[in-house]
Amino acid sequence: MNIKKIILFLTVSLLTFPVLSQELDCNVRVNSRMVEGSDKEVFNNMQKAIFEFMNNTKWSDYDFQINERIECTFLFTINERIAADEFSGKLNVVVRRPVFGSSYNTPLLNWEDDNIHFYFIENQPIEFNENTYTTNLASILGFYANIILGLDFDSFSKFGGSEFFTRAQNIVSIAQSGNETGWSSFDSQKNRYWLAENYTNNSYAAIREASYIYHRQGLDKMQDNVDMGRSKIVEAIELLKVVNEQRPNLFILQLFLETKSDEIVNIFKEGTSMEKTTVVNIMKELDPANSTQYDKIMQDN
Repeated sequence: MNIKKIILFLTVSLLTFPVLSQELDCNVRVNSRMVEGSDKEVFNNMQKAIFEFMNNTKWSDYDFQINERIECTFLFTINERIAADEFSGKLNVVVRRPVFGSSYNTPLLNWEDDNIHFYFIENQPIEFNENTYTTNLASILGFYANIILGLDFDSFSKFGGSEFFTRAQNIVSIAQSGNETGWSSFDSQKNRYWLAENYTNNSYAAIREASYIYHRQGLDKMQDNVDMGRSKIVEAIELLKVVNEQRPNLFILQLFLETKSDEIVNIFKEGTSMEKTTVVNIMKELDPANSTQYDKIMQDN
């Protein structure tokens, strides 16, 4: 086969078969405004290294087409440069997924992790091994990659994200050997340890079931039947109420409410009178601090 035939074969192959890629479409930003000094190049290199690590790592055995990659944003706010290669700050993780038949992307997670401390050496690749502790930065990134996959898979199939939440919990266990904050149950009631614990605890599985009903049976069906889709979202919210009665102020329940409160208000502004009353009463019970937010549902459009 001569060179022209080889080129033709490769071209036809690329056009014929779908291009498969990694799972994440991760936008990474590193904000260093809190750090004094003029040496900012390290933060540009840090941003590039994290971007390449998140987007070029294969996080599962599943093949994603490019348009199926999960949209997420990592915003690192560096509060202190402790040494030349030592940094501390916080990380905001935002995850979205498309709603079937629309241009709307629904939020799956909006969470700020305040326990971010790591070492970063320029021109040294970030190395991650799921079963071995390498660096705190690698563990943090690997942990959230699996949480993101778990949330996305859960939103498309009932308990579909289980394997990823289990992997996240394994990363927590291994990272504890590094003696960094955020990985222990004693550090806080809202950290990486409890995030993994809540998602893998069968006692709280109804939260994950509610997510599936809300997204797959609710939002994804609204393009074909708005009323049916909205009624399924009511069903999901009623399931959240049951969880709250069993375990008030559960971490991942509060996280779900913080992520979804604005969306729920917008959805049920168009609901029936019965739906509005039901949702407002439940949401005020689940999220009393934002009661005035849910009053907007009852206002005339």
